[in-house]
Amino acid sequence: QVQLVESGGGLVQAGGSLRLSCAASGTIFSDNAMGWYRQAPGKQRELVAAIASGDSTYYADSVKGRFTISRDSAKNAVALHMNSLKPEDTAVYHCTSGTYYSGAFNLGNNWGQGTQVTVSS
Repeated sequence: QVQLVESGGGLVQAGGSLRLSCAASGTIFSDNAMGWYRQAPGKQRELVAAIASGDSTYYADSVKGRFTISRDSAKNAVALHMNSLKPEDTAVYHCTSGTYYSGAFNLGNNWGQGTQVTVSS
């Protein structure tokens, strides 16, 4: 059974930076993409960023230019580098894995437990 374990969340002031990490234990044979969703209280879950094994990426408009996703395929790990953080980035961030084919990400095959990111104003 594959487990995704996130780390790196915390409390930061607006304008600050955080780095989230996600490592997979076990081999994800069929998945070739990983990404990060976030969910804030009272809001819908949002796909923040995703990356495929060929380094194709996706970013939500709300984080473009501020967040960068990177992947270590050999380690089944993915990181989310978050800069210029805003209070509206406050949410629980979940790592997930899935597939990428023909320009489309289909994530959600495996999920991490989530890590809290809180940005104070």
